[in-house]
Amino acid sequence: MFSQKSVERIKVIKKKILFIEDIVKQNGSIEKALEDEQNARAAILMHLTSISEQFDKLLHNGELEILSKFAKEDIKGSYELRNFIAHDYEGVDLYIVEDVIKIRLPIIKKTTEDILINEK
Repeated sequence: MFSQKSVERIKVIKKKILFIEDIVKQNGSIEKALEDEQNARAAILMHLTSISEQFDKLLHNGELEILSKFAKEDIKGSYELRNFIAHDYEGVDLYIVEDVIKIRLPIIKKTTEDILINEK
């Protein structure tokens, strides 16, 4: 149904979400993970940036059908968060990052799982 390249990008998004979930679990909470400025926070921000980059690549490659499976606010929000991280790393609002991890990532993860199940 979708191109192999698109499916691979969806797998990367899911993998990055799983990495973030693991970091949070290892630290005991989202708040504690984000307090660990040198390790956990940096890794979380890197993975969030990577998720955004995958969405951006799907968009620029014209993979609109697969992108239509995601909520528009998740794609737009991912890109906006990436810009904050890239252009004002020290000024990133950690409350927004916390909300993304708590609220948006589970939705994005579920969408990736639905896509991957239907691709089998």
